[in-house]
Amino acid sequence: MKIFGFAGYSGSGKTTLIEQLIPRFVRKGLRVSLIKHAHHTFDVDQPGKDSYRHRHAGATEVLVTSSRRWVLMHELRGEPEPSFDEQIRHLSPCDLLLVEGFKFAPIPKLEVWRAETGEALLHPNDPHIVALASDAEVETALPRLDLNDVDGVAGFVLRHLRLA
Repeated sequence: MKIFGFAGYSGSGKTTLIEQLIPRFVRKGLRVSLIKHAHHTFDVDQPGKDSYRHRHAGATEVLVTSSRRWVLMHELRGEPEPSFDEQIRHLSPCDLLLVEGFKFAPIPKLEVWRAETGEALLHPNDPHIVALASDAEVETALPRLDLNDVDGVAGFVLRHLRLA
């Protein structure tokens, strides 16, 4: 399994870029998975549903399955958040694992940056960032990709991981 991350602040376009990259990788015959680090509390379940009720009753894990999909929800119940490597072990085998939101994971990453966010660049302080994708001119020693050239970004990722 090859792993490649996307780093950047909220509003930089990471999710939109990844959403556009996934079908390109799938068309190349790759089995693609994604791991996203969310902020603090989030919920994929809806109040009133059986799984929600069971989880809120105290179940540590609730697995919901159907003929189309399955999902496993695990409540930490005060335990520390598992490490990045521990989280990866929960995934099924795949060719390419895309990672969003683990800014400091020691994996190759593409920094997605837009001036409008008002945030500083991450790559001067992160040796794992291998390129920068932006819709603006940026002074950098890293390869700079046009954020709007999704095919170009896809090609870079595949070449970097030696999947092309």
